[in-house]
Amino acid sequence: MSALKPFAAGPVAALAATVTALQIALSGRYGFHRDELYFLVAGRHPAWGYADQPPLTPLLGRASTALFGDGPTGLRVVPALLCGAAVVLVALLARELDAGRAGQLLAAGCAACSAFALAVGHLLNTAIFDLCAWLVVCLLVLRLLRTGDGRWWLAVGAATGVALLNKDLVLLLAAALVPAVLAVGPRAVLRGRWPAAGLAVAGAVALPDLWWQAAHGRPELTVAAGISGQDGSENRLLFVPMQVLYLSPVLVPIWLAGFRRLRLDADLARAKSFAVAYPALCVLVVAADGKPYYALPALLVLTAAGCEPVARRLVAAGPRRIRRAATALAIGAAVNVVITLPVLPARLTPAVGWIYREQGEQIGWPELADAAAEGRRTIPPDRRIRAVLLAADYGEAGALARYGPARGLPTPYSGHLAFADWGPPPDTLDGPVLLVHPVGFPDAERHFTDCHPIGHVDNGHAVPNGEQHAPVLLCPGPHRPWSTLRPHLRHYY
Repeated sequence: MSALKPFAAGPVAALAATVTALQIALSGRYGFHRDELYFLVAGRHPAWGYADQPPLTPLLGRASTALFGDGPTGLRVVPALLCGAAVVLVALLARELDAGRAGQLLAAGCAACSAFALAVGHLLNTAIFDLCAWLVVCLLVLRLLRTGDGRWWLAVGAATGVALLNKDLVLLLAAALVPAVLAVGPRAVLRGRWPAAGLAVAGAVALPDLWWQAAHGRPELTVAAGISGQDGSENRLLFVPMQVLYLSPVLVPIWLAGFRRLRLDADLARAKSFAVAYPALCVLVVAADGKPYYALPALLVLTAAGCEPVARRLVAAGPRRIRRAATALAIGAAVNVVITLPVLPARLTPAVGWIYREQGEQIGWPELADAAAEGRRTIPPDRRIRAVLLAADYGEAGALARYGPARGLPTPYSGHLAFADWGPPPDTLDGPVLLVHPVGFPDAERHFTDCHPIGHVDNGHAVPNGEQHAPVLLCPGPHRPWSTLRPHLRHYY
């Protein structure tokens, strides 16, 4: 077993702290993302699972707002800290792959400037927890492969179980990595009782959500199938270019060097399975019509592997070459910051929205609640008390729940995802229906007749997001009780 080189704790921690501070400093520049508005409501309905996901992200969101405040900054402290943790984890991966201080610091720098880490570290979302969980699993597997000590399977199992409490995507990593180890070794770590013990630990940690999903008919599979049906062709088409853009074009030579090193370096024969696992993972993601970023944590492992030989070459080439490399990283980081973080004025977000559309999804939610409130005022007061506020999707429903009370709006309802599980309106609310839905989704009106527009959403910045110009419709009351209508309102995508 080879000894690890000393960890560059000081400079790596300083870089991680800088990234975390940047994320927190910019966290309140726009507003909540649609997913965050959904998680805020889900956190107030604690459960072992939800229609579209396990419980971890909503519950950590609730904890974050309880500790740090219920604004965007309070919600985003936890992802900002996890973004810094991801920087440290990539440096630790480089160390596990025999990198010295220079290689570890380069690995931390690569993680810090990657578009993927910056983007998911800005928002409370499942991707930032997946990123850290996958990196921890990979780090522990590398430790297992290096030491040959089967007891590390217990830690791998525990980390995998926690990842399963966030998303099932870690199963893709396992489906790629275990066969890779079986194919290229060291196969000895797959023998004995420890792999089974690790699997048992993973199952025990994830059991609450596994039980919830089984008891409710595995709705996550329905949601995943819907996403695949909607975006599958686009995901396949963009998969390869997104592997480049989601990190940075600047980092391509480094992760290619890492891929080559893991395949050919005899001193890292123990880790060769990661060079096999990454392309296998890509095939699995594409076959499942998954999103391109699902493979990014494994690509960061290749990046970490490439940092040591690249750092050695830079040091050997002298200060001028080091300055040029540092400048290239800084330029890549600056470009990624502009694309993924809220540094531009809101009205300029369309300039980067064609690359990263989540920027625009943080703008216009209070204005949506304003439009709904204005529409509700058109309902006569004697009928208003029995009126229902209905939103077509989880983002709009979350926005109305967050911003509606200050505007005199009642509790919003929706049939989308977990909102459907939180109940339909009471049957006693048989008055008019105020319906808000995104542009281009007329199916939201199919359960009502004689709906007519009484307003529309204007985010005030001309940002062409999903809610800009969304209609606010007034419909007669339901033709049948809400309890009967409930299963027809439910939709997963």
